[in-house]
Amino acid sequence: MGGTGGSPNDDRDGHPATYYHATRDAFAPLPTLDGEIEADICVIGGGLTGVSAALNLSERGYSVVLLEAERIGHGASGRNGGQLVNGYSCDMHRIRAEVGLEASKAFWAMGLEALAEVDARIDRHSIACDRRAGYLFAALNTRQMHGLEEMQEEWSTLYGYDRMTLVPRNAVGEWVGTDLYHGGLSDPGGGQIHPLNYLQGLARAALASGARFLEQSPVSRLERGPRPVAHTKTGSVRARFVVLAGNAYLGGLVPETRSRLARVSSFVGVTEPLAPDLAARLMPANAAVADCNAALDYYRLTEDNRLLFGAGAGYAGREPLALRRYLGERIRRVFPDLAGIPLPHAWSGHIGITVSRIPDFGRIDPTIYHAQGFSGHGVALTGLAGKLIAEAIDGDAGRFDMFADIKHRNFPGGPLRIPALVLAMAYYKLKDRLG
Repeated sequence: MGGTGGSPNDDRDGHPATYYHATRDAFAPLPTLDGEIEADICVIGGGLTGVSAALNLSERGYSVVLLEAERIGHGASGRNGGQLVNGYSCDMHRIRAEVGLEASKAFWAMGLEALAEVDARIDRHSIACDRRAGYLFAALNTRQMHGLEEMQEEWSTLYGYDRMTLVPRNAVGEWVGTDLYHGGLSDPGGGQIHPLNYLQGLARAALASGARFLEQSPVSRLERGPRPVAHTKTGSVRARFVVLAGNAYLGGLVPETRSRLARVSSFVGVTEPLAPDLAARLMPANAAVADCNAALDYYRLTEDNRLLFGAGAGYAGREPLALRRYLGERIRRVFPDLAGIPLPHAWSGHIGITVSRIPDFGRIDPTIYHAQGFSGHGVALTGLAGKLIAEAIDGDAGRFDMFADIKHRNFPGGPLRIPALVLAMAYYKLKDRLG
């Protein structure tokens, strides 16, 4: 799940008042761009993609300048659900249809690598970010349960991943205290994290490697060419390469990438701390959970025993008029015992999705790289994006080009773009309700 700025929940400094910002480790503000700078690499965007790219490139000896429009973690990386999920947002059969079976196995391996990279970075840089293992895909009807059975068979037979276990309806209570689900699929490889503390840990590592981060420095114009230049109101960065890491926040800076991306809103609320016995009854496995709807519910317990609950998928770009009431109703549907529980933290956020739900990596020009469209699986895959971009710029583009070679369709354009997306989502929501 991603995020947005400028909501009614912003604090007095204009920064998003999420639970993560309220509980993050101290992270001092960084300077603003002032004047003209030259570097090997200019990264645009200070979320998980941009910071990962900056870290990987600076570790390879490149001089890196990162420009963030707000503060590090202002957007999706400080607003997502904190869930680590294996694979991609699309089913693997969609990737096979694009690249073939053998190449799809390489994509699968890179998905596993993305999760392993999170743990490796946590260990290498001693990042305290509440990393916990355990994930449950929850089925709301028989059709979804059959889909989970097929996914387990596919992942095991074709990709050798045999760690998942089907959870029958009579065993769901061992994972989550609700009567809502028909069953599920557990994956010990997935899990959860405090994404903003993780991001800040990566940022500290990048700064220690020599990268330069500049906040409150939105890029207003990108001058293309052999040595592209990123312009802000107060200065510019000329570089050998530019990395576009703004995802759903890049706006109209590069029209070619915008047409392939839809910005979808999701909504998150966090309760007061639950009593230990109640928390143990509702979330006995202390695992991250997501259902299988198109507009899914996803939730987990935080380190301080709060329920963090995300819900919804809106294409119109608007927050519900009564956000806390909307989230409260979604929580009550899963956990009737929590009806009326206060939500001291509630916010909206943006996810960047592609038509196929396969991430969109590529080059705009030979000197301009981009990565976007993680489609709800960005907490881990953003790290992979940064790693592959660094490999490509350093002369080994094989893995990056596997993604870049995938042809992404544009979303409907012009004045019908949002209505068409809203209509499509309404169809999938109806399909979920009908089972």
